[in-house]
Amino acid sequence: MAHSVRSTFKLTVTLAATFALLAAPLQAIAQTAVPAAPGQNANPPAAGSPGAMLPAPPTPSPTINPPPAPGPMAGGGPGSIADLAEGLLDAVVNISTSQSVKDQGAGPQPQIQEGSPFQEFFEDFFDGQGSQNGNQKVSSLGSGFVIDPSGYVVTNNHVIEGADDIEVIFPNGSKLKAKLVGTDTKTDLSVLKVEPKAPLKAVRFGDSRRMRIGDWVMAIGNPFGLGGSVTLGIISARGRNINAGPYDNFIQTDAAINKGNSGGPLFNMRGEVIGINTAIISPSGGSIGIGFAVPTELAENVVHQLTEFGETRRGWLGVRIQPVTDDVAASLGLDRARGALVSGVVNGGPIKNGEIKAGDVILTFDGQSVNEMRDLPRIVAESPVNKEVDVVILRDGKQQTVKVTLGRLEDSADPEEEDDQPALPEGQGENKTPNNNAPGDQKGELSQDPAAAFGMTLAVLDEDRRKSFSIVESVEGVLITAVAPNSPAAQKGLKVGEVVVEVAQDFVESPADVVKRIAVLKSEGRRNAHVMVSDPSGNLRFVALPLE
Repeated sequence: MAHSVRSTFKLTVTLAATFALLAAPLQAIAQTAVPAAPGQNANPPAAGSPGAMLPAPPTPSPTINPPPAPGPMAGGGPGSIADLAEGLLDAVVNISTSQSVKDQGAGPQPQIQEGSPFQEFFEDFFDGQGSQNGNQKVSSLGSGFVIDPSGYVVTNNHVIEGADDIEVIFPNGSKLKAKLVGTDTKTDLSVLKVEPKAPLKAVRFGDSRRMRIGDWVMAIGNPFGLGGSVTLGIISARGRNINAGPYDNFIQTDAAINKGNSGGPLFNMRGEVIGINTAIISPSGGSIGIGFAVPTELAENVVHQLTEFGETRRGWLGVRIQPVTDDVAASLGLDRARGALVSGVVNGGPIKNGEIKAGDVILTFDGQSVNEMRDLPRIVAESPVNKEVDVVILRDGKQQTVKVTLGRLEDSADPEEEDDQPALPEGQGENKTPNNNAPGDQKGELSQDPAAAFGMTLAVLDEDRRKSFSIVESVEGVLITAVAPNSPAAQKGLKVGEVVVEVAQDFVESPADVVKRIAVLKSEGRRNAHVMVSDPSGNLRFVALPLE
């Protein structure tokens, strides 16, 4: 009995000690969390005294890693362009135009019963509209930039086209009336003139030829009529053809260009104008990062001519051209498709002595390579009138250099009809009489018989057939009287009523001539036959027909 009581007592003491040890840190935590009340002894009991508590363990200090000191900016882009933009903003202007347009009306007038109390109201309303003589003013906004302190301003033609009044608005809010000095629809450029009281801030042209894809550029303009706005981007591409005109050679940029930026400058990082912002691709009407600028390599000469003469004075070669396809290149022995294939020469043009003939391929012009057909009209147009230039051509498989003195392309002439298309107007073109290599002994009965080649049936072009197919007198050659479906001739677009004029630059006047020339080409290992074809009106083109 005593033993059990003693054991119980020991157990009780042990549990009490354990609870005391557990309660001590809790009490210490509570005391550290609650400050002593005023007037109370803030000093804790000494260790070892009744009610003494163990000290709370020290709280570890957090480790702070300071950020590294800022180093030099990585070369991922330019620094601030604030200083550059500040020096250019005053030279960029807003162009405001107004135009009177005929009011089409709001539709039929309502029919009011005679004597109605509303009759007088409606008559007054609609008579008031008619008192405006059927015209109303329409305003538009664009951009431009000053190129001369005396007041010459460059913009786009489509910004001021058809305008009755043109006003130039400067960044300080001042406005000046402008007159049109000259415009060029083919490059969409115009020059205006204002009369300032003091010299204006002007910018200079730079050389767009030195710009590379990836170079930084800055656009300044008047997007959506907001006023001078600066955007930054890079040159995304060069030499873009967007079918805006005959001399397309646009710079593409991702600098934000929106409606109202037209006519504004595109600057390089030296503050030089290297392009005139002209067009965008945008399904929504806002910038999606695809904008186009006329490069100064094309625009500068046009602007100077407009300023000096009020018009452009472009060089003119007077030839009709078409692209050199892979098949045509192979048939002519070219290493690759390049150059511009001459399909005809305009009578009365600069080519008077046969320097260039139909069938020639123009490879370089005045030292500039013609990589594709559309390069030639632009290079010729940029050349001075009456300049004698060297032209490298491919003729009969050999390169040779000829000299040509350029004429002047009249403003009324369409370069697409003069220098870009294979067809010739009726009655124009080079003399199609047989050359010295043309067979002269194919007058026998056998040469007059029809023949087949490339899936087409060929016949002599006599007077009866000329009248039957309405073929003009200037066209000579061999008539196509039938074309088999899915034949090589059909696949190249040859049609009944057309005339084969030359095969491999040799004139043909009978079906037998065509057959013999094809046989010679095959024996030489040629893969294609280079054929000149004329339509009934005399418009020429070249096709390459496969010999294999």
